[in-house]
Amino acid sequence: MSVKQEKLIVNGKRPDGRKLDEMREIEAKAGVIERADGSGFFRLGNTIAVAAVYGPKELHPKHLLDPVRAYVKCRYNMAPFSTTERIRPGPSRRSTEISKVIKSALSSVLFLEEYPETGIEIFIEVLQADASTRCVGLNAASIALADAGVPMKDLVASCAAGKVEGQIVLDVAGEEDCEGEVDLPIAYVPRKNEIYLLQMDGIVKKEELKKALDMAIKGCKVIYDKQKQALKCEYKEVKAK
Repeated sequence: MSVKQEKLIVNGKRPDGRKLDEMREIEAKAGVIERADGSGFFRLGNTIAVAAVYGPKELHPKHLLDPVRAYVKCRYNMAPFSTTERIRPGPSRRSTEISKVIKSALSSVLFLEEYPETGIEIFIEVLQADASTRCVGLNAASIALADAGVPMKDLVASCAAGKVEGQIVLDVAGEEDCEGEVDLPIAYVPRKNEIYLLQMDGIVKKEELKKALDMAIKGCKVIYDKQKQALKCEYKEVKAK
């Protein structure tokens, strides 16, 4: 006899009690790693990431030097202890792919031409994972770049929407990540009102896609405000010292 699966959405409420368009708790900090040129911490519910930025500085290996712009290195990694089952240390196809999409999104807002023949290194470490790790890592890295004083057109904010039991929801987490039908993470630049990263796992109708994008952008704007607050708090503390 088959066991009936419990519904994830009951009376408009999700497993963790949130409404369909409600985000998890957000925490953002800047300047959390003393020996980095810039650093950021970002938490979205139970998903936590830290990021460190070094540079612009001398680039190694030399064959990567670009005479007209800085070269960006980006490494996204999930700590072995970040999930319930231990993750094998070292790069994987997934971490390599996420490193590339984060690098692309962040490079789009950097004034790389101001630092030819140099390198900017971005390291992202996911300490705890409960969905949206690429979004949380990107948010931490954006704070870290600003904290390092790297010239930027704007901060990049990232959030995901999804589809669970036929409903479009904001900020997929927990069981929704495993059982949901669609996951749609984006990276958004509020000042330009442009999306610099869009990925989708699953199939949606045209009207569902529009609703999911609108919802994800709404989430990005909330995150953007938290990123700015984190940087303001950091520089208020520096000024006070």
